[in-house]
Amino acid sequence: MDNKAEGQCFTTLLIDGDGILNAQGLDNFIKNVELGERELSYAIIAVMGPQSSGKSTLLNHLLDTKFEQMDAYKGRTQTTKGIWIARCMGIKHCTIAMDLEGSDGRERGEDDTLFERQIALFAMVVSDIMLINIWCHDIGREHGANKPLLRIVFQEMLRIRGLRKTTLMLVIRDKSLTPFRVLEHDLMEDIKKIWDSVPKARANKHIQLSECFNVEVVALSSYETQETEFKEEVAKLRKRLFQSIAPSGLARDNVPGSAFSLSAKMTWKLIKENKEIDFPSHRVMVATKRCQEIADEKYSTFAANQDWLKLKERVESNGFPGSWQKLCSLVDDCLSSYDEEVSYYDATIGSEKRKKLNKKLLKLVEPTFKLISRDKIRNTTATAAEVVTKTSALVASVVGMAAGTHAAAGVAATTVGATGVFAVTCVVVAGVAAVCVVAAYSVIKMREYNKKHA
Repeated sequence: MDNKAEGQCFTTLLIDGDGILNAQGLDNFIKNVELGERELSYAIIAVMGPQSSGKSTLLNHLLDTKFEQMDAYKGRTQTTKGIWIARCMGIKHCTIAMDLEGSDGRERGEDDTLFERQIALFAMVVSDIMLINIWCHDIGREHGANKPLLRIVFQEMLRIRGLRKTTLMLVIRDKSLTPFRVLEHDLMEDIKKIWDSVPKARANKHIQLSECFNVEVVALSSYETQETEFKEEVAKLRKRLFQSIAPSGLARDNVPGSAFSLSAKMTWKLIKENKEIDFPSHRVMVATKRCQEIADEKYSTFAANQDWLKLKERVESNGFPGSWQKLCSLVDDCLSSYDEEVSYYDATIGSEKRKKLNKKLLKLVEPTFKLISRDKIRNTTATAAEVVTKTSALVASVVGMAAGTHAAAGVAATTVGATGVFAVTCVVVAGVAAVCVVAAYSVIKMREYNKKHA
């Protein structure tokens, strides 16, 4: 990545306030941050909470992002609409921040909570760590502490099959004189009660909160009245997060970075349509589509490869030595590149798409392969004719020298003639033999190649 890109967050609208996913913007974001090259080595941190609770401010100080913050002098109004994403700065491990629209805002009203639930569920599904902003004075309350929203999200998440474990970090904002251990205990009790109150299917009756979430609690001072203390506490939290999302600290089993865009689009579509999310099936669908895309990309790249086009042109014009080995090497390189990119996807799906790619490649190079075989036939026939001719001349010379007389010379001439006929016969036989040998060689080589790449 160039130096200019290194200093940018690439803040991007992911889902707008009307629930429209910005597909082109997401693809551009992934390209700009080179997420596709990270594969499983990346993390996503999202934040949710009441409107105007300082979510964007927290992310900007915690992860060095540039999300728009509320201007307190203009009133407590909605700043973030929908979901925004940005690359976190100053973190060696690739980390993406996700800023969600605040809940319980007057702009949407009391009855319009569907969108809040949808974006909360989406963030829970795709993120590794979910920060939940909670005002200290709201602890113990029903709405201010996001209890209704958490209850619905928990209920929806229990419908998801094969969901991976997520970290829920409850961030107490503007902590009071109440001891932290007391606040932590109260919050943990509230979360447990919410989980236990969620209706569960018979198959999920015995699932514990700890099986789905790692729940942690932290407390921060007021940013407006205790800015120095706030920044010091955020610095400690930042260090704590870095340790948890480092490659050795985060056991990520989500989709590879190159498939994140596809996975996010499919997930949001299912949530919008209120359809059940089956993660095992979801991963299979993502792997199937992504492996096919990679196979198509590799085929197109091979077809436009200048080395392949030059080899094809030279073989069509007059051929050149070593063309078979060169051709095999080019196809091998293409398949190896495919193998490398699909290594993070389901092995069975990757293998299936590989066989189809190999078949397409062999069909593409087949005409060139036949020309290479034809050149081998010509070379073999020419070599046989040359050997027989030289043999004929040698026999005639020996006979002439041995006879030493005109009569013997006549015999020699006759012998030369007979040998010439023999030579022609040998050339024909050699040519036919060469055709058979090269044909057999071609079949064997193609079988060997197909067996190797099966």
